[in-house]
Amino acid sequence: MNSRSKGKRGELEWRDVIRSHGYEARRGQQFSGSPDSPDVITNLPFHFEVKRVERLNIDNAMKQAEGECGDKPPLVAHRKNGGPWMVTMLAPTFFNLIEERETNAK
Repeated sequence: MNSRSKGKRGELEWRDVIRSHGYEARRGQQFSGSPDSPDVITNLPFHFEVKRVERLNIDNAMKQAEGECGDKPPLVAHRKNGGPWMVTMLAPTFFNLIEERETNAK
């Protein structure tokens, strides 16, 4: 039960981080592990898998995100106790973001 509670707190924390940057966000439905029930629902074009753990297996977290993301790029938002939030993404997602930024700058 403690890990479930910590996971919920992590999802609420990440929701608040997103909101603090001016985007809409709310905690998703936690029942089916599908594109219809991400950890945090936002108006951003990404699927967020949120992990609030001390020892994250990033490979497993990314596989989970990929399996649940549907047509959105999967991202893993994660942090340890006392640590900063970090976001892990696949390299193609990273390069697509850079290309979009360069295109918009022209």
